[in-house]
Amino acid sequence: MDDVFRVMTVCTGNICRSPMAEVVLRDRFEAAGLGERVVVDSTGISAEEHGNPIDPRARAVLAARGYPVPVREAREVRAIDLVASDLVLAMTEVHAHALRRLAGADDVVAGRVVMFRAFDPAAPRIAPGGREYVLDVDDPWYGGPDDFEDCLTQVEAAADGVVARVRLALAEHDSGT
Repeated sequence: MDDVFRVMTVCTGNICRSPMAEVVLRDRFEAAGLGERVVVDSTGISAEEHGNPIDPRARAVLAARGYPVPVREAREVRAIDLVASDLVLAMTEVHAHALRRLAGADDVVAGRVVMFRAFDPAAPRIAPGGREYVLDVDDPWYGGPDDFEDCLTQVEAAADGVVARVRLALAEHDSGT
């Protein structure tokens, strides 16, 4: 890591979940005084939405909660993006698996991939019946406004945990440990 910590959020097409997380995290890092030290971007595991803007429903829910929504274009994640990132936040287990596969034999890079909701202290960890719960961020794509609201709520719930993790990594870097 250099003096800038790079965070990348990843979903399927890079028009709903990952750009919502990108916007929220940028806002939280700014509020934490880390805006100059942390770069946040987002990508998707698929090229199907390449070049498209953020979904209008995602834009609307972000704006309604007071977030500035940048003009941006969806893009597909590349192996070089993983190498350049210090923390890669997957929205689902499917995304995490695809990212680890893209990292190939590079265990260091694959180890940077973490589930986004793993940073939500209230996210359920055990499902009914005692099975491990999958920490996926719900996909709002096929839903309506309430689904986008729910998705943004999940993103916001994990955002402070991401900021805390990055703050710790920066402190360790600064102290040379």
